[in-house]
Amino acid sequence: MNIEYFIAKRLITARDFKSSISAPIIKIAISAIAIGIIMMIVSVATGIGLQKKIRDKVSAFNGQIIISNYDNNNSEVTLVPISKKQDFYPDFKSVPEVSHIQAIASKAGIIRTENAFEGIVFKGVGADYDWKNIQEYLVAGKLPDYSKSLNEDVLISRFLADRLNLKVGDYFNTFFMKEEKGKLPNSRRFKIAGIFNSGFQDFDATYILGDIRHIQRINKWNSDQVGAFEVFIKDFNDIKVVGDKVYEKTASSLDTKTIKEKYSYIFDWLQLFDFNIIVILVVMILVATINMVVALLVLILERTQMIGILKALGANNWTVRKIFLYNAFYLIVRGLFWGNLIGISLLVIQQQFGVVKLNPENYYVNQAPVYLNLGYIALLNLLTVTVCFVVLLIPSYIITKISPVKAIRFD
Repeated sequence: MNIEYFIAKRLITARDFKSSISAPIIKIAISAIAIGIIMMIVSVATGIGLQKKIRDKVSAFNGQIIISNYDNNNSEVTLVPISKKQDFYPDFKSVPEVSHIQAIASKAGIIRTENAFEGIVFKGVGADYDWKNIQEYLVAGKLPDYSKSLNEDVLISRFLADRLNLKVGDYFNTFFMKEEKGKLPNSRRFKIAGIFNSGFQDFDATYILGDIRHIQRINKWNSDQVGAFEVFIKDFNDIKVVGDKVYEKTASSLDTKTIKEKYSYIFDWLQLFDFNIIVILVVMILVATINMVVALLVLILERTQMIGILKALGANNWTVRKIFLYNAFYLIVRGLFWGNLIGISLLVIQQQFGVVKLNPENYYVNQAPVYLNLGYIALLNLLTVTVCFVVLLIPSYIITKISPVKAIRFD
């Protein structure tokens, strides 16, 4: 490193800006970088977090692919049974991307208590039901066990329990209408084994989970007849491809539908978050870049005499440009440091304490979910540094136009 380069670097080092007339501009530039990375980290973490949380909730209560009779496709209630004697059950060996498959059946009913009543859909499940998908939403009691004899334990939502004034251990009567006209409804007495709260109003206000054998008896089905199959896959991102494979491997009398197709209105809404995230990223990087360009131009203007002296001493244009670019890079790193520190701290606080609450009727969740991943945070930082540094090459080109003679006389 030659002597003039060393002297210049010491003269315009960013650590000496406190006494410089450019100090306010420098602080604004650092703040813009910090605020920009905070907004980007938070928007990506909450956007992806909301998408994943809602997707997981829909999957937990429906599976990711539903196999049913064509007659059942437009109804939450099972009308025509399907035999469990299928090539794909209980193991879908022909489609290796499938991780689990379970049989279910649904029937509409009315819960009647002394003071209230509610219309519900009784979702019958069996010993093959994967409860781990529901486990995280359990808020009271325990999960029922249907692996042994028929029992009356059910899982009900906190929404329904509150409206019916019920709690764990309480019994209630449910009436199921018969398909034949003029027939009295079937009555069943159930006991609340556990209470769940998914925060997904569409499910919480509708479903209770119980033993599938109750529906089989009410509908006079055989023990090997069910309403539909719920399929879970290993990677949700492959749902379209796997859904097509599942459709090809099932009988022509059966239809398959992914939850993206069944709940298209939800997933279309979720896709809007991708557009919003992109807009925020572009705007924040643009704001940060503009501020850095202004800061660099102010530095160049303030150090015009020094630039002239360096050129007079023999320094070439690229050497002088590098001095300013290095210091601009230092400002960017400072902004990123504080931005990452504050942004990640806010996300951790939200993740642990759920400070920001959401209306489940509008957002399907009780609080803003967070997806904290160091990979995308590093990528955002790299993107910010790269874009800012590349754009800063343009204003630094002004240095090549500064004449040493005029610059030394500059005041």
